[in-house]
Amino acid sequence: MEKIYNETVDIKSVGKSVTLEGWVQKKRDLGGLIFIDLRDRTGIIQLVINPQDKVYELANTIKSEYVIKVIGKVVERQSKNPNLKTGDIEIEVEELEILNTCEELPFTIEDNTNALEDTRLKYRYLDIRRNKLKNNLFLRSEILHYLRNKMHDLGFIEVQTPILTASSPEGARDFVVPSRLYNGKFYALPQAPQIYKELLMVGGFEKYFQIAPCFRDEDARADRTLEFYQLDLEMSFCSEDDVLNVGEEIFYDTFTKFSNKAVSSRPFRRIAYKDAIDLYGSDKPDLRFDMTIKDITEIFNNTEFSVFKNVIESSGVINAIVAKNASDKFSRKDIDALTDFVKSKKASGLAYIKYNEEVTGSVVKVLSELELNSIKEKLNIETNDIVFIVSGEYKTVKSALGALRLKLGESLELLDKNRLELCIINDFPMFELDETTGKYDFCHNPFSLPHGGIEDYNTKKPEDILAYQYDFVCNGNEMASGAIRNHNLDSLAKGFEIVGYSRSEVEERFKSIFTAFKYGCPPHGGMAPGIDRLIMLIQDEPNLREVQAFPPNASGMDLMMGSPSELTKEQLEELGLTIKKKG
Repeated sequence: MEKIYNETVDIKSVGKSVTLEGWVQKKRDLGGLIFIDLRDRTGIIQLVINPQDKVYELANTIKSEYVIKVIGKVVERQSKNPNLKTGDIEIEVEELEILNTCEELPFTIEDNTNALEDTRLKYRYLDIRRNKLKNNLFLRSEILHYLRNKMHDLGFIEVQTPILTASSPEGARDFVVPSRLYNGKFYALPQAPQIYKELLMVGGFEKYFQIAPCFRDEDARADRTLEFYQLDLEMSFCSEDDVLNVGEEIFYDTFTKFSNKAVSSRPFRRIAYKDAIDLYGSDKPDLRFDMTIKDITEIFNNTEFSVFKNVIESSGVINAIVAKNASDKFSRKDIDALTDFVKSKKASGLAYIKYNEEVTGSVVKVLSELELNSIKEKLNIETNDIVFIVSGEYKTVKSALGALRLKLGESLELLDKNRLELCIINDFPMFELDETTGKYDFCHNPFSLPHGGIEDYNTKKPEDILAYQYDFVCNGNEMASGAIRNHNLDSLAKGFEIVGYSRSEVEERFKSIFTAFKYGCPPHGGMAPGIDRLIMLIQDEPNLREVQAFPPNASGMDLMMGSPSELTKEQLEELGLTIKKKG
């Protein structure tokens, strides 16, 4: 017999006998009548038991979260509840069975709980009974179903790649798994199926996808956990535009189907990495407001102000952002707080100028009238505008002003909360210089194709080499990363050599890919939209843990399962391991 769910029972069911099962959300005794809110996965329906009913005494023993089964007749409610989908009807209970009882709960099962997150995670099986989390997980299921169908419709083939794989030197730290059969050797959990999907292209699959679990031994934060999922895809015989067009369709169609927010139209705005840093101080800019960073260095080429003069002499920059019609919204206390904020981003300080009938600010007395007027003209300043200025080393200035821009966007309520603004950041530099070590590292994906192929490695400085790499960004969140891959072995080895790996080391670490590419490797590329962040944005969830079923806590611990846990002495001996305590 087909199971009947609460929310399938409606006014058309009046007079019918139904069998329902679920949990007791609430019990109320009103003048002899007992009312029970019965909850199942679809929602709540009201049960009513009269004092003369044979199940009345049993109903009196029921408490919240008991699991029960009832048989009863559907009747129209006299006092209807417009807040419930089943609010037009109720069930007059004829038979009642308690399927299981419930001990005292560690927290109440209600939408607006004040339980600590660690408590909710420890008893996650209770937490996911709440509508908020349950709805998030139902939506996740719908989105995954939709994405799978879409990828099949686009001609992609779903392939599952191994979870136990080999450690690789790029990216974040690997999670490693000791081998019992091969003492002293380890598997690694995949940070992403990067090599496998490239090998599938060598194998001739041409269009691959999977909903892939990824594992990274990184410190957790609101939008990142130790384990996450991505829609991993790869294509052969494709250009960058081909991959980006697929990505645009995935994001636009998914957001417009599942979100009630406005979505930026296709094609999405494309911004080169350098321009993103110049204008927004970030490679994941929030484009829901127009405030951009302006370079005003040249205005001070002949300045007498020693701070700016020293910055220019040391090849630094002087940049500014303008808060339009907002100078009256910032007290000296507010500006002091903003100054502390940019200092926390490693900036040396924050200057400001308010343009009203009188020009005031921290640097007005040390700047010339020509410089003040030049700032006004270059930045199109109007009455009641306030200019914030940071000077110093390029990266520090851009990063500090980028962070300040976002802070001002929030405090001045410039962000459109009802809009999903997407863009594509491309033309990433292939390498970036680590100023601490003085060595180059990959800026993005080490398997990416430089714009000029191996010729770039032979003729350009590493910092000047651009790659076919791209990110999808939405409302300041990185949503997907991808690249056109480097399928030339000499070029691939040369890239790793620049960051410190010899060709022999690279061939040994990536033996599978270096062997496979010798047997006819097609040009290929791909990307990987993040499933968790996609759902976060659709549901307005600031915390990734609210869209996963059983996540670890903010410290990376699974309080429900008790992991990470210690192994027994026997297990350690079988694996050939000894534990050395830190410190």
